[in-house]
Amino acid sequence: MIPAEFDYKAPTSVEEALQLLAEAGDDAKVIAGGQSLLPVLRMRLNAPDLLVDIGGIDSLRNIVDEGDSVLIGAMVPYHQILADPSVQTGLGLLHKAISKVADPQIRHRGTLGGALVHADPAGDCGAPILALDAELVIAGQGGERTVAAADFFQGLFATAVGEDEVLTHIRVPKLDGWGCHYEKFVRVAHQWPIVAVAAAVQTDGGTISGARIGLVNMGSTALRATATEQALVGQEPTEDGVREACDQVADGTSPPSDLNGDSDYRRHLATVLTRRAVLAAAGG
Repeated sequence: MIPAEFDYKAPTSVEEALQLLAEAGDDAKVIAGGQSLLPVLRMRLNAPDLLVDIGGIDSLRNIVDEGDSVLIGAMVPYHQILADPSVQTGLGLLHKAISKVADPQIRHRGTLGGALVHADPAGDCGAPILALDAELVIAGQGGERTVAAADFFQGLFATAVGEDEVLTHIRVPKLDGWGCHYEKFVRVAHQWPIVAVAAAVQTDGGTISGARIGLVNMGSTALRATATEQALVGQEPTEDGVREACDQVADGTSPPSDLNGDSDYRRHLATVLTRRAVLAAAGG
């Protein structure tokens, strides 16, 4: 299907983009890499009068090592994030999750910022962003504001970014000394995850001293499994040591039922994948 007719603007600065959005109101949509929005437009699930392409804004395409954290521009494509040394050494969990996103073609066009604003609960990026306690920088007519990842995802395909705002950067803290793993379950290669688990684990003296767990496709947004994180502390990083904590990971979740599996199947799958992810993270 061909998208409905729309006007197209390609601003070269955040200020210009914000002005265009303010003038168009609800009739405008921002396009980043286009890997999420273009299919929506082709199916006519959304028909904006104006498309604001922020791909040409150079200030959104940099990665900066800030010492304790890494600042990633919203328009940095996945392949650039994967190749960056500061991400490889300091943000292992995010690196592993992004490496599982679709295929090389998508990773060369798609952007972290675009995926986070699209906020698909089956997307690979939301869970590690939550687990790493990232901060998201949002620009509007009144200036910039910073939103914690825990407050960013507000519902199905809904985030803290307003209609007249733009996500500009993602600041991700480093977890030095932590092991990490991203466990993703699919039926066929390059599929959206049926369920996935992002895990970061810190060990001390043969027991788990800290844990971060993010869940994919277990509700209307990416989720943080805080109860399981707390239950893992003090446990031995063995199959039997983590089993009880991981068995409760699906408590309070609302996974969907679809052709890939019903909600009960996803709840069971989450416990299995969490156990695998935690053990893999603790071992490396």
